Amino acid sequence: MEQYPILSRINTPADIRGMDYSQLEALCTEIRHFLVENVSKTGGHLASNLGTVELTLALHRVFHTPEDTLIWDVGHQCYTHKIITGRREQFDTLRQPGGISGFPKPSESIYDAFTVGHSSTSISAAYAVSCVNHMKNNGLFSVAVIGDGAFTGGMAYEALNNAGRSKNNLVIVLNHNSMSISKNVGAFARYLSVIRSKPSYLRLKEQTEKLLDHLPFFGVRIKEWLRTSKSLLKFLLYHSTFFEELGFAYFGPVDGHDLPKLEQTLRRARELHKPAFVHVETIKGKGYEYAEKNPMAYHGVSRFDVETGNPDVAAADSFSVTFGNLLTRIADTDERICVVTAAMREGTGLSLFAQEHKNRFFDVGIAEQHAVTFCAGLASKGMLPVFAVYSTFLQRAYDQLLHDAAIDQLHIVLAVDRAGLVGDDGETHQGIYDIAFLSSIPGVTVYAPTTYKELEVLLRRAIYQTPGVTVVRYPKGSEPQKKIQGSNPSNDYSNWNKDGKIAAISYGRIFHHLFQAAGNLEQKPSVYQLHKVLPLSEKLISELMQYSKILFFEEAEKTGSISEQLCFALMERGYRGEFKAKTLPSGFIKQGKVEDLLKQWQLDAESIQTILREELET
Repeated sequence: MEQYPILSRINTPADIRGMDYSQLEALCTEIRHFLVENVSKTGGHLASNLGTVELTLALHRVFHTPEDTLIWDVGHQCYTHKIITGRREQFDTLRQPGGISGFPKPSESIYDAFTVGHSSTSISAAYAVSCVNHMKNNGLFSVAVIGDGAFTGGMAYEALNNAGRSKNNLVIVLNHNSMSISKNVGAFARYLSVIRSKPSYLRLKEQTEKLLDHLPFFGVRIKEWLRTSKSLLKFLLYHSTFFEELGFAYFGPVDGHDLPKLEQTLRRARELHKPAFVHVETIKGKGYEYAEKNPMAYHGVSRFDVETGNPDVAAADSFSVTFGNLLTRIADTDERICVVTAAMREGTGLSLFAQEHKNRFFDVGIAEQHAVTFCAGLASKGMLPVFAVYSTFLQRAYDQLLHDAAIDQLHIVLAVDRAGLVGDDGETHQGIYDIAFLSSIPGVTVYAPTTYKELEVLLRRAIYQTPGVTVVRYPKGSEPQKKIQGSNPSNDYSNWNKDGKIAAISYGRIFHHLFQAAGNLEQKPSVYQLHKVLPLSEKLISELMQYSKILFFEEAEKTGSISEQLCFALMERGYRGEFKAKTLPSGFIKQGKVEDLLKQWQLDAESIQTILREELET
């Protein structure tokens, strides 16, 4: 830590509260260098954290954490917070097995008030904490830090509407950098730009308030009347913002890299002892040239060389990009194809589609619920909507799938990316629950390709041959290098060596491990690959009844898994053989490399081969 003389002395927020601004400026520089150095080795969310260094220090200086509660939305910008709250020495374990999480985690530190990982939740949680503080009359503050990208999620507006009418010690800090992962879209992003580009509105408001404050007796009454009035006079003089209309005192926009001004504004918000909204402008990627120039690529990065940079753009050899290119080609000849994304254009491989079919590409922002109902509306008028979404984010739209799409059997296609284990992001991002919740919705069909060729066939089946809510789910990363000979995704399943002593079944990424493992055995089982995993094929169930032993290998949570459903279907038909399933446990799986996690849960090729050999010998 010799290159960090100031940072090495910071162990708690109390250590920064007595520092002068010249020391703080030097500390900010050290923190940025520390972030780049460490994230280049571990991977993580870089650009967003580089943009919130001053903001984090200001928050911990103005508010008395951990007694005052600080809640970060999503958590992409919490690294400086972690560094100054006692986790600096563990920072080289970021997102590593057994290391510190890339997101806030209460079990990790008393300074982490709430577990997050998905967006738009902070205001709800912070408002709840402020209500508890109000009931206890303890005078403490609750602070939510939310990005303008997360503000595209409807939950944030629900919370604002609820919180603004309170009298609680609640401060909402909007970190405005015009980015989430992809560039922000929608009317709210434009509205923030208007506020930023016309500060005269806010200067006039402040000048009016100062003038009224100096008028004896009547000034205070006039100011209060202006705040509550709906009159034209208020509009002409006061120019209220959306946030003020909801009941918040609005401050900003303020430069999020000007520490003195930032602290002054936060203190003014604190002194009100009522709901306040502080609009802060930051530069995503600040302090690292590559990240400033390309904040989207440096939002989430793998290991990289600090000197040359190594942006983690979606690899051309990936299911995501392959899906996007396939869909673009299909849309070339079918004008009914529309694509919807929830602020994940690049992540889901849709850059080419957005370029080639701009009028049929819809980025709805971080709003998965809206995305599903929007797709249902498109389908109701004869379009063929495809919603590309990560598995972990799809779970936010369960009600819309059930109520708005499935009930009326509207044909929408869900391209579920990052299905299965995703690794370093840990519990909040593992895509292992979609099978369970999708299978509870009547009429849903789920396909699971193992290779790019299967993805193409199954995507066309989903779009043109399958009614209702239809899902094509695929993992993060690329197809297996070793090709699978004999797979026929035009059928619901494929099988090899029908005369095997036992049957071994899988689908998706794990099927490749099963196929590889079975191929290395002298005595081989009958191997089954499911292409359509839901609903289960009646023909498959009947065929499996002949085996005295069935093994199922599945990269999904055990409860609600396809193996569980197959076992039940067999039992209903009087199956008397032995059925064993190797799945992921019912619970939350922490961060780690995907290959290590698969090995841990015996779903890698070597473990599967060992299991098959043992079962064939008994």
